[in-house]
Parts: sequence; C-alpha cells; structure tokens
Amino acid sequence: MRPSEIREAAAALLGAHRSGTPIPPLSTTYPGATVADAYRIQQEQVRSWTEDGDQVRGHKIGLVSAAIQRQMGVHEPDYGHLTASMFHPEHRPIPARGFIQPRVEPEIAFVLGAPLRGPGVTADDARRSVRHLLPALEIVDSRIQDWRISIVDTIADNASSGAAILGSTPIDPAGVDLRSASCALLRNGMVTETGTGAAVLGTPFNALAWLANAIGALGVSLEPGQVVLSGSLTRAVTIAPGDSITADFPGIGRVTAVLADGEDFP
Repeated sequence: MRPSEIREAAAALLGAHRSGTPIPPLSTTYPGATVADAYRIQQEQVRSWTEDGDQVRGHKIGLVSAAIQRQMGVHEPDYGHLTASMFHPEHRPIPARGFIQPRVEPEIAFVLGAPLRGPGVTADDARRSVRHLLPALEIVDSRIQDWRISIVDTIADNASSGAAILGSTPIDPAGVDLRSASCALLRNGMVTETGTGAAVLGTPFNALAWLANAIGALGVSLEPGQVVLSGSLTRAVTIAPGDSITADFPGIGRVTAVLADGEDFP
C-alpha cells in the first residue's frame, strides 16, 4: 500500500472508533494489502492516540490457538498495543457505548519486571522477565462490519482490541504451571466456556516469548512495568449491556467485569 493509503485506512479506523460506526473490511477496500501494511496502519493509529495524550502500557497477543490460525489462514499469532485508556478497574461498570460489537476472552496477564528483547527469547527467558501475573479479561471489539475480518483487518484494527480488566492480586510466576492452568468463563453466573493454558501456544510463556521476538525484529523491546495479555484460553463470548463476566482461574484468582447500560453514564 502507498503511504497515502496507509494514512487513509488508519483515518477510517480512527473515525470508526469515534463514531461507533464500523467500516467495510479493509481487505476488500485495499485487496493488495499485506500483513506488513496492516501493522503500519496499526502503528499510524497508535501514533495518533499518543499524540492525543494516551500512553502505550503494553501489548496484547491474539490468534494463539491452532484452530483460529487455521481459520485465518496464518501460521503465527498477531499483536496489538494496549494504551492507558483501555484499562478498566475490575468490578467497576464499563460503559457499553465505548464498544461496537464486543466479545470477551479470559487471559493470563503478565506484568514485566525486567526488559525482554528478541531475537532469540525463549519461554524460560520470558518466565524470568515476569514480575507477577494476574487473571485478566480482554474485551475484544471490531471496527470492521459484522466481524468480517481477515488477518489484515484484525492486525490493522490493533488486533481487534477493546479493553483490559486485570485482577487485583498479583501471583508469583515461580512454580505456576500455566500449561495446565484451568479457566472457567462465566456470564451472569453461568459457565459459558472452559479452557487451559495449553491452548495458548502450549503455554502463555511461549506467547510472551513470541511477542518479544516479533517486536524485537523491529528494534522494540518489552519494558519493566508493561502489561502483556497473552491470549485467550477459550473461545470469545459475545456480551451485551448489563452482562457481568467473570474469569475464574483456580489457584491463580478471579476477575470480574461489568458492561453497563448506556443510561448509567451521562
């Protein structure tokens, strides 16, 4: 894509964020767009957000399961940026008007205690870099009409990011077997999905290592204090105003998010 098209596509997604009106798939509007183009579109939006005063606080990893990768026709995950405005305290109502077509996923969040920079980062390196982990919920959203996304669309749309809700009790990663860690996702008190850490590239630490190597190729490192959402342990669940969602990770903790009706927020 030409630089002017990159800016045009980023402006369309930024407009969808502001208006709440989704746009047609970028992969249709720009049929020759590549994954590299999509990351450039993503970066253009991040630049706009930071210029407006937001701050990058970390990253999210998507497409971690083999089934989703086959569905999207890719062989590796993708990533997006997490900015300060995307984080919401658990239990405090989150205004539904901030989303277009939200879904929720349970994830393990890592808070880094040491820098991590690829290439060559291993899962053991990743584990050693983590200060603590937290149970987390990610609200994913799409600025693309009806979630009709290709790999180009989701990457360009900041990996379909929406919001992050972190648990409040830090867990020392030492001795935690995230591969076998289990999770139940509850909507309004009823279990809707279950999964284990093995769904995340075998273990969430593999996902963290992948991210460090992927952005390391661009000369970027993960820094202490940054948060990484490592990918969903289950399928995403559609949510609506009024829903209360809980991710329960036995031995790790629970985290709850409430999507509030619009009239609760003037």
